[in-house]
Amino acid sequence: MNVFDRYAPCVREYIYGQDWRSLRGVQVAAGEAIFGSEEHVLLTSSTASGKTEAAFFPIITLLLESPPSSVGCIYIGPLKALINDQFERLTPLCAAAGIPVRHWHGDVGQTHKARLMKHPSGILQITPESLEALLLHRHAAIPKLFGDLRFVVIDEVHSLLRGDRGGQTLCLIERLSRIAGVQPRRIGLSATIGTPAETGALLAAGTGRGTLVPEIAAKGSRWRLSVEHFYVQDTQAGEGRTDIDLPTAPDTTTDMPPEGADPGIAYIFEHTRGKKCLVFVNSREECEAVTNTLRSYCERRHEPDRFLIHHGNLSAAFRETAEAHMKDEESCLTTCTTATLELGIDIGRLERAFQIDAPWTVSSFLQRMGRTGRRGQPQEMHFVVREDVPDARALLPAAIPWKLLQGIALIQLYLEERWVEPPRLHRLPFSLLYHQTMSTLASCGELSPRALAERVLTLPVFARVTQEDYRTLLRHLLQEEHIQRTERGGLIVGLAGERVVQSYRFYGVFQENEEYTVRCESQEIGTIVTPPPVGEKIAIAGHVWRVLEVDRKRHHVYCEMVKGNVPAYFGECPGDIHTHILHRMRQVLAEDLLPPYLLKNAAARLMGARRAAQHSGAARDVLIPLGGAMYALLPWLGSYAFLALERFLRIRCAARLGLRGLESMRPYFMQFTMKASPADFFRILAEEAATDFSPMELLYSDEVPVFDKYDEYLPAELVRRGFAEGVLHTVEMRKTVLSWRGARIDSIARA
Repeated sequence: MNVFDRYAPCVREYIYGQDWRSLRGVQVAAGEAIFGSEEHVLLTSSTASGKTEAAFFPIITLLLESPPSSVGCIYIGPLKALINDQFERLTPLCAAAGIPVRHWHGDVGQTHKARLMKHPSGILQITPESLEALLLHRHAAIPKLFGDLRFVVIDEVHSLLRGDRGGQTLCLIERLSRIAGVQPRRIGLSATIGTPAETGALLAAGTGRGTLVPEIAAKGSRWRLSVEHFYVQDTQAGEGRTDIDLPTAPDTTTDMPPEGADPGIAYIFEHTRGKKCLVFVNSREECEAVTNTLRSYCERRHEPDRFLIHHGNLSAAFRETAEAHMKDEESCLTTCTTATLELGIDIGRLERAFQIDAPWTVSSFLQRMGRTGRRGQPQEMHFVVREDVPDARALLPAAIPWKLLQGIALIQLYLEERWVEPPRLHRLPFSLLYHQTMSTLASCGELSPRALAERVLTLPVFARVTQEDYRTLLRHLLQEEHIQRTERGGLIVGLAGERVVQSYRFYGVFQENEEYTVRCESQEIGTIVTPPPVGEKIAIAGHVWRVLEVDRKRHHVYCEMVKGNVPAYFGECPGDIHTHILHRMRQVLAEDLLPPYLLKNAAARLMGARRAAQHSGAARDVLIPLGGAMYALLPWLGSYAFLALERFLRIRCAARLGLRGLESMRPYFMQFTMKASPADFFRILAEEAATDFSPMELLYSDEVPVFDKYDEYLPAELVRRGFAEGVLHTVEMRKTVLSWRGARIDSIARA
């Protein structure tokens, strides 16, 4: 019997209603894996290939054949917007099957949640944070809610594999399974998995089952892709050039931009007119600035406002308004967004995506471009790289167009190698260990130290944590009153711990800042980190507001809308870039290939950078003399190997090199002065790298490098070791340093 015939009648009727002529490859593969085995399943196929339906068609069929006595399937999504979208997509399908679908996150009303508590059944869609809250506050109800749970579907699983949030998700699934006495099958979904076998092993960790990763024939896709470069002011790199014959902009039927406009933003303004588009940026601050600028251009041109905004600090009303407009098939609006619209949401006939500068990962590039290309159209993305004109006196590294190189490298790595970032599994998750310890105690009540350790340390995520590490943590938490010992010798949450656990912020493990809610009369606008004094202005939701009152006790800021333009600030937003991308960036700078998707300014800027790099040696050497005793080091290392090298130079090599004034532009280059010659520089680095030093020696004296959310509550020795052994990529850094010596000295000798 083929997969279609195996589906329940209501599923087949749904497929007929969609007027599908045949099942897609991922749907056939998913059906064969889910129907034909009891293993976990990882489905990896391109964006918009039908992975959600591929997983749920067989799940719904199996739930109908043997109805569970509780919730039968949990769907875990990384974003509220994704859950809202999938709720709307699954509801009609499940309604025909008579299976209720409920979603549960911070924006869902209590009435909706109460229905599930009263009649647990069907499919529950939830974020990791809301699942944490459910385990914490409704611990006793877990067996009733999930006592017959059959499946856990983890959507966009790649987004959970590079930090504590993924570890938390796996902990929650395991804790829930133990409490409810079930062993549900895990179904992972993603369009951008770099190492499927490794991800499958992580998905199955500790369950005694394997993970099937079906081979799914990739369907050829068409791309419309361009990269253009703009100087914020002054003459553009391609102006007056007759030696470059390259494609033009996405279309040529554009009006003149507003007088005095930022050329890159004006380019986006003109090429989004009359079309439904997304404009991706890499931070909430930039999202606010770009939206405000685009809206000001509408005003200056006496045009209706056609720009929306979407990011994590906006209120649910603003986010959902943008989502609704984007789903409208007749809409010609453009939404400026961060990663909040990067994942999975079906926004229908989206015509174009723009990316300002470059994202940090190949995965993000593919996800963002994958928002387009629905309904049989080619995927379409246009990079807009902006920079100030390099000062004529600027030293070489500052004159290299790093973001342009990064964008090209991301594209080429996928085109040439189909490479996507692998999971980051080497971390020592001490911050998550604190979180899961406190959550377990808060939900279970008093536990003996042995029982607590058995519940927490046996979670597969903590395989690298030793019993001695855990004893160190518990002793510290007792001393700091985050936990306390009862008269019977058991452990409970202490007074200091109660203040942490009782905050709604405890549900999440991702780093966040203390936020203030911004309000205008009865309307909630969003949140900011640092409120300015009364009378000052703030930027949020693509508008400017004057502060009328700051209620610091309740963390509210009251304001009114005004004209103007001010920068927004929501907190730091560091990037995490892989070394393989930096290596490809170096190749972009050194090779002759001129990719066909480069437009005229981008091609001219790249050609100019290549000439400068060839002349200076930056295309082939890592240490570049800048004059006198000043040098630039271009190590071409990813974020955390770069950080390890920076510390290695400061702590282990500075005295021998006579190194002074080291300044870092992570993860691209460092500048410093030194007394050593270039040959001595590489010799000394190789000698130091070859010694048997511990990563702990790359920490400064008495430094406690708080990196993850709950590090501040950990004993200093665990914070230090977690950073040195789990964050710094010391092995990769040492290997790179040792590879420099012979080749670089040979180069010096030839010169």
